[in-house]
Amino acid sequence: MTIADPIAFVMTAADSIAILHLDQVMRCYQAESAAVDQISLTLHQGELLALLGPSGCGKTTLLRLIAGLEVPDGGAIVLAGRPVAGPGGWVPPERRNLGMVFQDYALFPHLTVAQNVGFGLDRLRKQSARQAADRVAEAIALVGLEGLEKRYPHELSGGQQQRVALARAIAPQPALILLDEPLSNLDARVRQRLRQEVRAILKRAGASAVFVTHDREEAMAIADRVAVMRQGCLEQIDTPEGLYWRPTSRFVAGFVAETNFLAAHRSPAGWQTELGTIAPECLSHEPVGDRVALAVRQTDLHLTADPEGNGCLLERQFLGREYAYRLQLPSGQVLQAIADWRAKLEPGDRVRVEIASDRLRAFAIDDR
Repeated sequence: MTIADPIAFVMTAADSIAILHLDQVMRCYQAESAAVDQISLTLHQGELLALLGPSGCGKTTLLRLIAGLEVPDGGAIVLAGRPVAGPGGWVPPERRNLGMVFQDYALFPHLTVAQNVGFGLDRLRKQSARQAADRVAEAIALVGLEGLEKRYPHELSGGQQQRVALARAIAPQPALILLDEPLSNLDARVRQRLRQEVRAILKRAGASAVFVTHDREEAMAIADRVAVMRQGCLEQIDTPEGLYWRPTSRFVAGFVAETNFLAAHRSPAGWQTELGTIAPECLSHEPVGDRVALAVRQTDLHLTADPEGNGCLLERQFLGREYAYRLQLPSGQVLQAIADWRAKLEPGDRVRVEIASDRLRAFAIDDR
């Protein structure tokens, strides 16, 4: 199917047109490997999608392709049923009906909050100044900044500046809002508080949005679905819960949940590991092959003080309600574990390490 047939191209199972559809989108730089390698995905009305991955995985390049700031080398992009990139041509950013929230917010320092929010409403203002003013007031109220309309950016906190940028993106009522690392410039406490605020604001506005982040907690807290990227490719796209409980690759399991990987081999009694035998019913699926790497989350490990134990604590980090431990097994393998703060285990202690989970995933030994 070609981009000349965009309606059929983006029909969903519910017979509705998707807000965004990417089909085999590619972007290459000179002779290097593809920065974005044949990515296909669909975003529905009102859905929030996170592009998550390590630095250099292609997530920002993909966002720029959607925005029209870069031209794809292959594939097609359809926005609200309208082809904007592909064999049928290319539509510039200003004609894509998009809202943008940049990493540094890009607020105009000489304009007030109200003027910044209304900056993209020139077309509406020409039709009705009253309607434009109402739209600005609605957007400011939506992000909770009533009473600050006449302040300038330098008179606002970082969190307030972020909300102004979000209001400016929402005000023109675009088909899609794009956010590039929207919380990365804020300190940890403000970032944590604003995660739910950003989600709530976008949901109240009924907005569809794609945002880039390398912070898995941010992605899981804000997004309805998360697309995990690696080396330009889409590793997995799923709900936050789906990614956590049903990762389809060792990379996703390790990136999303800081997972330990424990060698195991099949036996008549179950799966033999350095930590004992794991019953077959403790795996959430039937592995292929007789040798696998079991994905064991930090919270899946149970530690008990035991002078004859199978582990030695190397380090302990206090996290408030819990401790993060590094421990070493007799084989030399180092594991990470999270334990209740009341455990009171000390570096140098011998401990008995047990797996306490019935939802383990298994991957091929050579799956990296």
